[in-house]
Amino acid sequence: MIQKKVCMLGAFAVGKTSLVSRFVHSIFSDKYLTTVGVKIEKKSVQVDDEQVDLILWDIYGEDDFQKVRMSYVRGTSGYLLVVDGTRQGSLDTALALHESAQRTVGSVPFILVLNKSDLMETWEVDQSALARRGWKVITTSAKTGDGVEDAFLALARAMARS
Repeated sequence: MIQKKVCMLGAFAVGKTSLVSRFVHSIFSDKYLTTVGVKIEKKSVQVDDEQVDLILWDIYGEDDFQKVRMSYVRGTSGYLLVVDGTRQGSLDTALALHESAQRTVGSVPFILVLNKSDLMETWEVDQSALARRGWKVITTSAKTGDGVEDAFLALARAMARS
Protein backbone atom coordinates (compact mmCIF):
# COMPACT_ATOMS: atom_id res chain seq x y z
CA MET A 1 0.00 0.00 0.00
CA ILE A 2 1.24 3.46 -0.92
CA GLN A 3 0.18 6.73 0.72
CA LYS A 4 0.20 9.97 -1.26
CA LYS A 5 -0.53 13.47 0.01
CA VAL A 6 -2.68 15.45 -2.43
CA CYS A 7 -3.36 19.18 -2.03
CA MET A 8 -6.39 20.97 -3.40
CA LEU A 9 -5.27 24.42 -4.56
CA GLY A 10 -7.35 27.26 -5.94
CA ALA A 11 -9.16 30.51 -5.28
CA PHE A 12 -12.04 30.75 -2.80
CA ALA A 13 -15.37 29.20 -3.91
CA VAL A 14 -14.02 27.27 -6.91
CA GLY A 15 -15.37 23.98 -5.55
CA LYS A 16 -12.37 22.33 -3.88
CA THR A 17 -14.38 21.10 -0.88
CA SER A 18 -17.28 20.04 -3.12
CA LEU A 19 -14.92 18.03 -5.34
CA VAL A 20 -13.45 16.24 -2.31
CA SER A 21 -16.94 15.56 -0.88
CA ARG A 22 -18.14 14.21 -4.22
CA PHE A 23 -15.04 11.99 -4.61
CA VAL A 24 -14.82 10.67 -1.04
CA HIS A 25 -18.48 10.56 0.05
CA SER A 26 -20.40 10.78 -3.28
CA ILE A 27 -22.34 13.80 -2.01
CA PHE A 28 -22.86 17.40 -3.09
CA SER A 29 -24.36 20.28 -1.13
CA ASP A 30 -25.45 23.64 -2.53
CA LYS A 31 -24.58 25.27 0.80
CA TYR A 32 -21.32 27.20 0.65
CA LEU A 33 -19.12 26.60 3.65
CA THR A 34 -15.75 28.29 3.55
CA THR A 35 -12.82 26.11 4.58
CA VAL A 36 -10.89 27.40 7.56
CA GLY A 37 -7.27 26.21 7.46
CA VAL A 38 -7.20 22.71 6.07
CA LYS A 39 -9.57 19.75 6.13
CA ILE A 40 -8.06 16.31 5.60
CA GLU A 41 -9.90 13.36 4.03
CA LYS A 42 -8.70 9.94 2.88
CA LYS A 43 -9.73 7.63 0.07
CA SER A 44 -8.14 4.46 -1.28
CA VAL A 45 -7.97 3.95 -5.04
CA GLN A 46 -6.61 1.19 -7.24
CA VAL A 47 -3.80 2.17 -9.62
CA ASP A 48 -2.79 -0.76 -11.80
CA ASP A 49 -2.14 -3.55 -9.27
CA GLU A 50 -1.40 -1.20 -6.37
CA GLN A 51 -3.68 0.24 -3.70
CA VAL A 52 -2.96 3.93 -3.21
CA ASP A 53 -4.25 5.81 -0.17
CA LEU A 54 -4.86 9.41 -1.15
CA ILE A 55 -4.57 11.78 1.81
CA LEU A 56 -6.53 14.79 0.53
CA TRP A 57 -5.62 18.19 1.96
CA ASP A 58 -8.51 20.54 1.23
CA ILE A 59 -6.78 23.89 1.79
CA TYR A 60 -8.72 27.14 2.20
CA GLY A 61 -9.13 29.21 -0.95
CA GLU A 62 -6.96 32.18 -1.73
CA ASP A 63 -8.51 35.62 -2.10
CA ASP A 64 -7.51 39.29 -1.88
CA PHE A 65 -7.32 39.10 1.90
CA GLN A 66 -5.75 35.71 2.52
CA LYS A 67 -2.86 33.95 0.78
CA VAL A 68 -2.41 30.18 0.94
CA ARG A 69 0.40 29.18 3.29
CA MET A 70 2.80 27.11 1.26
CA SER A 71 3.76 25.24 4.45
CA TYR A 72 0.52 23.26 3.89
CA VAL A 73 1.85 22.17 0.51
CA ARG A 74 5.20 20.82 1.74
CA GLY A 75 5.48 17.06 1.38
CA THR A 76 2.74 16.81 -1.22
CA SER A 77 3.04 14.17 -3.91
CA GLY A 78 0.76 16.10 -6.26
CA TYR A 79 -2.07 18.60 -6.43
CA LEU A 80 -5.27 19.48 -8.17
CA LEU A 81 -5.25 23.09 -9.33
CA VAL A 82 -8.96 23.96 -9.28
CA VAL A 83 -10.47 26.72 -11.42
CA ASP A 84 -14.09 27.87 -11.52
CA GLY A 85 -14.90 27.98 -15.23
CA THR A 86 -17.39 30.80 -14.62
CA ARG A 87 -14.75 33.13 -13.08
CA GLN A 88 -11.70 34.18 -15.11
CA GLY A 89 -10.12 35.60 -11.95
CA SER A 90 -9.99 32.11 -10.42
CA LEU A 91 -7.66 31.05 -13.26
CA ASP A 92 -5.31 33.95 -12.50
CA THR A 93 -5.23 32.90 -8.84
CA ALA A 94 -4.62 29.26 -9.81
CA LEU A 95 -1.69 30.20 -12.04
CA ALA A 96 -0.09 32.19 -9.19
CA LEU A 97 -0.66 29.27 -6.79
CA HIS A 98 0.91 26.89 -9.29
CA GLU A 99 4.06 29.03 -9.43
CA SER A 100 4.21 29.19 -5.61
CA ALA A 101 3.71 25.43 -5.33
CA GLN A 102 6.49 24.76 -7.82
CA ARG A 103 8.86 26.97 -5.82
CA THR A 104 7.88 25.11 -2.64
CA VAL A 105 7.77 21.44 -3.72
CA GLY A 106 9.39 21.41 -7.15
CA SER A 107 7.95 19.64 -10.14
CA VAL A 108 5.36 17.23 -8.74
CA PRO A 109 2.42 15.93 -10.76
CA PHE A 110 -0.62 18.20 -10.96
CA ILE A 111 -3.81 18.43 -12.93
CA LEU A 112 -5.72 21.57 -13.73
CA VAL A 113 -9.40 20.99 -12.97
CA LEU A 114 -11.95 23.23 -14.69
CA ASN A 115 -14.88 22.87 -12.33
CA LYS A 116 -18.56 23.76 -12.70
CA SER A 117 -19.11 22.22 -16.15
CA ASP A 118 -22.83 22.14 -15.31
CA LEU A 119 -22.67 25.95 -15.80
CA MET A 120 -20.67 25.83 -19.04
CA GLU A 121 -22.99 28.31 -20.81
CA THR A 122 -21.69 31.00 -18.41
CA TRP A 123 -17.99 30.10 -18.59
CA GLU A 124 -15.42 32.88 -18.84
CA VAL A 125 -12.29 30.68 -18.97
CA ASP A 126 -10.86 29.92 -22.42
CA GLN A 127 -10.10 26.20 -22.46
CA SER A 128 -8.03 26.36 -25.65
CA ALA A 129 -5.54 28.75 -24.01
CA LEU A 130 -4.99 26.18 -21.26
CA ALA A 131 -4.49 23.35 -23.75
CA ARG A 132 -1.62 25.27 -25.35
CA ARG A 133 0.30 25.09 -22.05
CA GLY A 134 0.55 21.32 -22.48
CA TRP A 135 -0.99 20.65 -19.06
CA LYS A 136 -3.40 17.86 -18.26
CA VAL A 137 -6.79 19.61 -17.99
CA ILE A 138 -9.94 17.81 -16.83
CA THR A 139 -13.39 19.35 -16.87
CA THR A 140 -15.52 18.49 -13.83
CA SER A 141 -18.76 19.22 -12.08
CA ALA A 142 -18.84 18.53 -8.36
CA LYS A 143 -22.61 19.02 -8.58
CA THR A 144 -23.28 16.28 -11.15
CA GLY A 145 -20.14 14.22 -10.50
CA ASP A 146 -18.97 14.47 -14.13
CA GLY A 147 -15.20 14.06 -14.41
CA VAL A 148 -14.55 14.10 -10.66
CA GLU A 149 -13.29 10.54 -10.30
CA ASP A 150 -11.35 10.90 -13.57
CA ALA A 151 -9.44 13.88 -12.16
CA PHE A 152 -8.43 12.18 -8.91
CA LEU A 153 -7.54 8.89 -10.62
CA ALA A 154 -5.49 10.64 -13.30
CA LEU A 155 -3.51 12.40 -10.56
CA ALA A 156 -3.10 9.12 -8.62
CA ARG A 157 -1.70 7.44 -11.77
CA ALA A 158 0.68 10.33 -12.42
CA MET A 159 1.93 10.25 -8.81
CA ALA A 160 2.39 6.45 -8.91
CA ARG A 161 4.64 6.81 -11.97
CA SER A 162 6.77 9.62 -10.49
